Parts: sequence; C-alpha cells; structure tokens
Amino acid sequence: MREISSSIALEIRSGETLPMKVARSTKLVVHGGAVWVTRSDDTEDYWLQPGNTLRLRRGERLWLSAEGGTFAKVVFTVPTRCDQRALNWFARVGERLALRVRGGWRTV
Repeated sequence: MREISSSIALEIRSGETLPMKVARSTKLVVHGGAVWVTRSDDTEDYWLQPGNTLRLRRGERLWLSAEGGTFAKVVFTVPTRCDQRALNWFARVGERLALRVRGGWRTV
C-alpha cells in the first residue's frame, strides 16, 4: 500500500471544538472562517484567519475551534520528504531541550 494523497481537509462548525493528535509533521492552512488553535506544550493560543498557516510538530496535540457565523475549513498538508526530515529533526531537538528545561518531567 502507498499513500496517494498528501493532504486532509476538515470543516469545523461554529462553536465546535475538534481535538486531535499530529501523527506526522504537517502544515495547517486555514480556509473559510477563522480558527482558534491551542497546542500542547505551548503557552500561546493562535487565532488564524483564512490564508494563515501554522507548522505542526509530530506528536503534539491540538484543539481546533471555529467561531462566528460561518464554518472554517482547515487543510493539513504533509511536507515533501526533505522537508519532513528537517521538521522531524527540529521536533526531536525541541523535545530534548524541553526535557532539560523541565528537569526530566514530561507534561501529560
């Protein structure tokens, strides 16, 4: 079996919250309405307007929600193989640094 698509599109209705876990490093692109994004291990929340993008790290958890009168559409695109290796390398380095900063404790 081989992968034949490198993107997934989802619609989020106003007032709905969609939890998910990122399996591979991807790029999120917003279409339609604005999207509120909360990420694990990140103190910031992101309010993304249509056309905005956000790079996602493998293994992180997301909570996506849409507000307003319209639905939002988010598209997750898998980067090319070369980009994938670079993003995974940065994710591993970030995990190691986070462990040092937290003194070996992992946030659940």
